[in-house]
Amino acid sequence: MLLPELKERQRQGDPIKVGIVGAGQMGEGLVAQMEGMVGMRAFVVCDVVPGRATEVLISAGVKPDLIVETDDPDVGAQAVAEGRRVATTTPDVAWLAPVDITVEATGIPDVGAWVAYQAILHGRHVMQMNVEADATVGYLLRKMADSAGVVYTLTSGDEPGATMELYDFAASLGFEVICAGKGKNNPLDRTATPESVAAAAAEQNMNPKMLASFVDGTKTMVEMTSFANAVGFVPDVPGMHGPAVSPSELATTFVPRSDGGILERTGVVEYGRGVAPGVFVVFRTEHPKLVRDLEYLSMGPGPYWALYRPYHLTSLETPHSIARAVLRNETVIATTTPPTAESVAVAKRDLNEGEKIDGLGGFTVYGMIETVEAARAGDMLPLGVAPGATVTRPLKAGEVITRDAVEVDESLAIVHLRRLQDMQLGWD
Repeated sequence: MLLPELKERQRQGDPIKVGIVGAGQMGEGLVAQMEGMVGMRAFVVCDVVPGRATEVLISAGVKPDLIVETDDPDVGAQAVAEGRRVATTTPDVAWLAPVDITVEATGIPDVGAWVAYQAILHGRHVMQMNVEADATVGYLLRKMADSAGVVYTLTSGDEPGATMELYDFAASLGFEVICAGKGKNNPLDRTATPESVAAAAAEQNMNPKMLASFVDGTKTMVEMTSFANAVGFVPDVPGMHGPAVSPSELATTFVPRSDGGILERTGVVEYGRGVAPGVFVVFRTEHPKLVRDLEYLSMGPGPYWALYRPYHLTSLETPHSIARAVLRNETVIATTTPPTAESVAVAKRDLNEGEKIDGLGGFTVYGMIETVEAARAGDMLPLGVAPGATVTRPLKAGEVITRDAVEVDESLAIVHLRRLQDMQLGWD
């Protein structure tokens, strides 16, 4: 139980001090959730939009006279030491101040990689809510964190972490996990752009780029890339199958074709339309006693069974993962072995020589999960290093972008960190 430990931190007057970079939908929810807890508070909130961090803190219930607005790391550090809250547009404060953990919640791959890198260098635990960065350089960041004696982890509130909890439950009991995955609640439209989803985004009070990254499949691809890399799984086919499926059909759909399912192999990641916002694993056992017990427990007739969690609470659930990292040095999910999957960039429309690739959920590219083996053999461009790249030859809509078809933006930290990761893996 975490509650007694959190209560003890509260009793000692030493709540877990959290620094957050990114005060959008995820960051705002996280701040508000922690303000209602015992033993944990957001002490630094950073957002590039002036005034946004202060707005988020006040909306969460923080008294204005407790908030120090500053972009000076020294002033910010002193304010935190005095028990005050800091609102800033300078992310450095989120690791230079005496916080216990830095949370990355911007959703921008380059920022996510740089923030995690800097926080680790400064001896802070890292809660990586930026799965796009993790899918690109998570292996390197985890190795760095291990060397620094700090935790680098994704959150149980997002699909990779929520799926990992089901996977760990099943695998640690000795069951063979055949498939693991998540639901997708938007019809797949690879051509979706911020303009085409603008009306829907407004109705849902969402950033249109974020919604476009959901609809075009990019978010699903990077989420399952991070999970696959953490457990050594691969996609069964490029982009996964993504069938329409109900919770009761998971154990008959995500199984080998030889047993009536859709899979050509086992140990794969998938997604299903109709089970969002849930996550699932499909497993099997051949032991007759266990088969009998699973049937008795109303898990179905077998020979495959599914565990299904019908929710994930995103930022609202993240404080639980933060507490595990700070209080127990526990990791929810991270890549500790060489990656097995890659999210690669695919042209969303015809691209001309000289065009620049915009961000994820934009107008130029979408993500597609591939095996690392196929991505390396095809010299495919990792999605996380695509933003800012310049196209060097015409590309057709739907064409997987190769490294020699672009000049990457050398000013981006994620480009250099990915290069370092490839060198560490012997992939350069």
